[in-house]
Amino acid sequence: MELFGRLEQKELEKSILVHVDFYHEADKEILEEFYELVDSAGAEVCELITTKRQSPDPKLFIGKGKAEEIKAAVALHEADVVIVNHALSPSQERNLSEVLDCQVLDRVGLILDIFAQRARSHEGKLQVELAQLRRMSTRLVKGWTHLDRQGGIGARGPGETQLETDRRLIQGKIKQLESRIDKVRAQRQLGRRSRKRSDLPTITIVGYTNSGKSTLFNQMTRAGVYAEDRLFATLDSTLRKVHLPGAGPVIFADTVGFIRHIPHDLVAAFRSTLEETSEADLLIHLVDASDAYRQEKMSDVFDVIAEVGADSVPQLVVFNKIDALSPEVLPHVDLNDEGVPERVWLSAKEDVGIDLMLDTVASFFRGAFIKVSIVLDVKAGKKRAKLYTLGSILKEGFTEEGHSKFTMSLTTLEWNMIQKWPEILSAQQIEKTN
Repeated sequence: MELFGRLEQKELEKSILVHVDFYHEADKEILEEFYELVDSAGAEVCELITTKRQSPDPKLFIGKGKAEEIKAAVALHEADVVIVNHALSPSQERNLSEVLDCQVLDRVGLILDIFAQRARSHEGKLQVELAQLRRMSTRLVKGWTHLDRQGGIGARGPGETQLETDRRLIQGKIKQLESRIDKVRAQRQLGRRSRKRSDLPTITIVGYTNSGKSTLFNQMTRAGVYAEDRLFATLDSTLRKVHLPGAGPVIFADTVGFIRHIPHDLVAAFRSTLEETSEADLLIHLVDASDAYRQEKMSDVFDVIAEVGADSVPQLVVFNKIDALSPEVLPHVDLNDEGVPERVWLSAKEDVGIDLMLDTVASFFRGAFIKVSIVLDVKAGKKRAKLYTLGSILKEGFTEEGHSKFTMSLTTLEWNMIQKWPEILSAQQIEKTN
């Protein structure tokens, strides 16, 4: 415990932000998103320092002159941390920290800090801790110069440096976490196999962080998942069963939001969660329609989808937040040349266009329907209520004995389920339609 207490980062308080405007598009980061990340981490911004460069400086990333400017800002504001809106190599981070005499945190470390604050489930906490330890293992520095070699009576010889001891302890902890995550992954796979056996389609919501995934998920499922206008407000995957008219029951899955240049350690750590994406029957790619960088962010999401092996899964692009567009855009569906739904426009926050989207999703799973006649025991009130959540009730009445009689249109899955109810007194198939 002494090791991890010694290496633990200080609480972020006063911060100096550093943003570099590179000439190459692939190296650029979005400044507005940087502010949102820092706000999500809970740091106070004292000053923003920007610069332009052709390429990163190998030693300090930003160059010696700019480093002196940042050092002066740290002294002026008595800042606790300097946050750089780019990924730094271990040596660059260490060199900058020595020059500035201040803690330095890069974009990857900032995202990890937010994840550590937001993870709520057991699996999420394990995944974040694993990513942090993997990162820490590449950034170890010698903690005490007077402990260069461990030794003493009975321990003479070359011994082991403190750095080597730290690295060995971290590697041991990493192996423990990997083993625990493997067990959680096995439990997830059992759940997926169970859903596959029940033939329930899975629709996974993916998208850039803060595009409104949790809000949309709540509107569709009434799940009450935490939602906030903030990056990475929710990290943990949530599943809910929903009945879609004309398509039957399906599973909706909410996932962690993606982000530009998402750290590979995070993709690896959250792979078990993101498997919900690769094994889905349909992806809802949610996009903030009001975002000026929406095309770039859509490309970033496509990259992550490909990285987790989900690029072959059918996708429905849903443009959210149309209430923030000017001129006004009404909820509607765009079809491709073959008449297949390609894009849906809605506002999850205002609850506008949700039914349109659910009907569009249902169109991907509509198949053969069975017209049936059912007689339900008069005492089966709960089952009667359940029938109203299934299929479509075409006709309703009562038998001479007072039992409930229904004519319904059901999916094959619903029909097979209902026939097993002991409260069903009579169940007959009338016809099958496509």
